[in-house]
Amino acid sequence: MITSQLKQELLNLNSIAELNEVIAFARESIQLKAKASISVGSEVYVVQKTKKTLGIVEKIKVKNAVVKLPQGRYNVPLSMLEAA
Repeated sequence: MITSQLKQELLNLNSIAELNEVIAFARESIQLKAKASISVGSEVYVVQKTKKTLGIVEKIKVKNAVVKLPQGRYNVPLSMLEAA
């Protein structure tokens, strides 16, 4: 949930470059939280625009994870994973 104070601070940013820094930080935070919530052997959902597919994590890399899905094994960005 975004507080009104945070919204106001985002509106007070002076340039697009500062806003891009905030976006980059938010994406890094998503990856860190995803990485902390999964481990090898855990069941995860691979979240796409229109569907969620259940799979099992086989290996965790820096920015991706190898996930075994019904269709095969795929390298999936950590930001697309959700703990089952």
